[in-house]
Amino acid sequence: MPTIIQGINWDEKSSYQQGPAKAPALIREALHSGSMNLCTEAGVSIAHDRITDAGDFAITEYFDIETITAEHLAGGNKTFTLGGDHSITYPIIKAHAAHYPVLDILQIDAHSDLYDHYEGDPHSHACPFARIMENGLAARLVQVGIRTLNPHQATQAERFGVEIHQMATLDLRVLPRFENPLYLTLDMDGIDPAFAPGVSHHEPGGLTSREVIHLIQNLDAKLVGADIVEYNPDRDVNGMTAFLAAKLMKELLGRLEE
Repeated sequence: MPTIIQGINWDEKSSYQQGPAKAPALIREALHSGSMNLCTEAGVSIAHDRITDAGDFAITEYFDIETITAEHLAGGNKTFTLGGDHSITYPIIKAHAAHYPVLDILQIDAHSDLYDHYEGDPHSHACPFARIMENGLAARLVQVGIRTLNPHQATQAERFGVEIHQMATLDLRVLPRFENPLYLTLDMDGIDPAFAPGVSHHEPGGLTSREVIHLIQNLDAKLVGADIVEYNPDRDVNGMTAFLAAKLMKELLGRLEE
């Protein structure tokens, strides 16, 4: 099944710092810089005609993201998205619902993003998974790397039946298994800022680069879509977060090709 790469230049729903709208082009620049080749660690090349890069899209209206994604999903394609803040995942999943009425989501993140609303905005980047779950767009939501759970979001998680693997007790030797088609959403702040300083919200105590790569490589699931979000170039150090995002992009595209 072909995969279409789409860049979504959007950070209007960021609550703390903007910057992720600049990310897609810089992740691509790192990927094609000559510093790395285009093979995954399993030796799978992402340089072939089953993967098409549709380029970046400057978004003016939030739900244009759903329309763009729906167009790319038409004809049986998969999508891989470079964001953008995490608010983009809700309209992307809305577009997937027409093709995958039963869908699981794996979220790698420091934050649960389950607020009913944040700073008065129900579509803030702190809210996408509340919108997804209340609209029945996912049969199962599994969150890995969480280390900022507060009482409101804990209540929301219980309400929606979210499975949370917090960093304080995380054991990656026991990976979740998924029976349904899986969408993976990767917030770069799920990774410890020692490895990924280029994010708006530094949350120490996170996943290592290798742990995230291990998780991607060992997923027991049929991956049908993915995104990488919340890379903020304005906070990066020597492009190290861009290069990590490019590495993770390769690994995810390799899994989408299976």
